[in-house]
Amino acid sequence: MASFFKSKNDSTTSEPPNSNWGVRVRQGLSRTRNNLGKRLSGLFGGGAIDEDLYEEMETILLTADAGVSATTWLLEELRRKVKRNGLTDASQLKEALQEALVDLLEPLAQPLDTSAHHPFIIMLTGVNGAGKTTSIGKLAHYYQLQGKSVLLAAGDTFRAAAREQLMAWGERNRVAVIAQESSDQQRGDPAAVIFDAVNAAKARGIDIVLADTAGRLATQLHLMEEIKKVKRVIAKTEPGAPHETLLVLDANTGQNAVNQVQAFDDALGLTGLIVTKLDGTAKGGVLAAIARQRQQKVPLPVRFIGVGEGLDDLRPFVAREFVGALFD
Repeated sequence: MASFFKSKNDSTTSEPPNSNWGVRVRQGLSRTRNNLGKRLSGLFGGGAIDEDLYEEMETILLTADAGVSATTWLLEELRRKVKRNGLTDASQLKEALQEALVDLLEPLAQPLDTSAHHPFIIMLTGVNGAGKTTSIGKLAHYYQLQGKSVLLAAGDTFRAAAREQLMAWGERNRVAVIAQESSDQQRGDPAAVIFDAVNAAKARGIDIVLADTAGRLATQLHLMEEIKKVKRVIAKTEPGAPHETLLVLDANTGQNAVNQVQAFDDALGLTGLIVTKLDGTAKGGVLAAIARQRQQKVPLPVRFIGVGEGLDDLRPFVAREFVGALFD
């Protein structure tokens, strides 16, 4: 049976909201900028716009994990801009490329509105190592800064350390956690834990429920069936829930992230993404690949990006801000 692990749920905090997030994004994306932006900027020092230049740009974009489809689209957009605006010098391409990237990524920049439901139930999924549990802790902090009360549901009963990690985040944020007793952890039912968490949130008037689920590979069909069950159980506790189903993606996985999006969306009907670890060795282009994947369909929003290790380093995705941080 799930139990309530007591941790003071204080929806206020003395830490002020980050007023200079654009600078933090730029700092967090410094490695990504080195991998992608500086290499591209090196092409824009001057000279003729010719096929050799386009080929060099193609190579850089592909090695930056943009993928074939997004790279082809971006280069076609550049060719159109060059022709339409009569551009003749490579130095004029920097702004044109930035605008093309913004056009590609802008449909993904849709902030998550949690005001429509109370409690607002967010289910999070993803493969092991993507940063799912850490993202939950940071999301709890983010919503507390907005004056919202938060409850965490330790629905990852598959991994032994997951409960303890989420409990630590609960203590750090001073929020309540619903989890299985440790003695029952190995045979715990994640759906039962989250069922109890949603009911506890309703009884206590909680604003936001963040429901963790076990990390799994998209090829682990039996585990994918389990997480489908979790979603069905959530729907039984609250009509229309979960109100948001987020996939947490490690930006360092490159094109594999695109495959993950497709597999988890097919299984769960995703409503958004959290892209983490953009402060590491990520090459940055994977966001373009994800955008291009859904360009002809309904966009799958990137609700948040993670650009650092700090508690305050997970924030809503803003396309123009992100693109600006990629270039010197």
